[in-house]
Amino acid sequence: MHESTSHRRRRTVGTGPIALSLGLSLAASQLIGTPAASAAPAPVTAAASAAVKPKLTNSYNRRSVKKGQTVRVTAKLINPKTGKGVKSVKVKLQIRGGKSWKTWVTRSTDSKGAVSILTKPGSSLYYRTVFSGGKGYTSTRSSQTKITVKTQNKAAKVLAEAAKHKGAPYKFGASGPNRFDCSGYTMYVYKKAAGKKLPHKANSQQRYGKAVGKGSKKAGDLLVFRSGSYGTHVGIYAGGGYMWAAPHTGDKVKKQKVYGKNYVVRRLV
Repeated sequence: MHESTSHRRRRTVGTGPIALSLGLSLAASQLIGTPAASAAPAPVTAAASAAVKPKLTNSYNRRSVKKGQTVRVTAKLINPKTGKGVKSVKVKLQIRGGKSWKTWVTRSTDSKGAVSILTKPGSSLYYRTVFSGGKGYTSTRSSQTKITVKTQNKAAKVLAEAAKHKGAPYKFGASGPNRFDCSGYTMYVYKKAAGKKLPHKANSQQRYGKAVGKGSKKAGDLLVFRSGSYGTHVGIYAGGGYMWAAPHTGDKVKKQKVYGKNYVVRRLV
C-alpha cells in the first residue's frame, strides 16, 4: 500500500511542472501574437492617397457698384501639385446678406480651371465660391469678399432726373415729360425723383420746403428768383454756381450759371 501510494504521488508531481510549463508557453505565444495582429495598419486605397486639396481664388472687376450695375466674378480652381487648372468640375457662387450662405448659381470650370459669372447685386452682399470635391479632389472654398452697393441720396436722384431732360424745349404751361416751362420742370423733377408735390407756379413754390441761406445752399435745392418778393422763375441748384432750369421761350432745358442775387433757397430733399 505504501509503495502504490508513493508511486501515484510521484507521477502526479512529475507531470505538474510539464503541464504548467506548456500552459505558460501557450499563453506567452498568444500574448505576443495578439498585439502584432491588432497593430496591423488599415489598408490605404489608391483614391485616398491621390486626393488633393485644390486652391480656389476669386477676382472681381469691381467691388463698389451702383444698384443694377453688373459685377463679374472670376473663380480659378488650381491643383497646387501641378499648378494646372482643375477642369470640368462644378463651382458654386454663394452670397450672404445675413447669417447664412445661399447658392446663387453653379457653373463648370473650363479647360484652364476657370469660371466667369455675372451678377447684379441689389444690395451690399458677401460673395464666395465653393467646390464640393470630386475627381480625386477634396472640397474647398474661397475667402469671402464684400460687394458694396452705393445708394443714391434724394438730392442725387433729383440731379440725375434733372439731367435726363437736358435739351427738352421750353413751352409755357407745359409740365413734361417732353416739354416744360420753368415751374413745370421743377414740379416734374421733384415729384419723379423724390415724391415731392409742388404747385405749377414759381411764386407758389417759394412757400415749400425749408428756407436756407444762399451761402448754405446745396446741390438739389430749389432756387426761386424774385422781382421784389414775388417769385418769377425757378431752377434746381446743381452745385458749383450752376443750376438746372427751363429758361424761357425759344430755349431748352440746360445747366446754366446762377444769375442775379435776388433769389431764395428752399430745401425740399
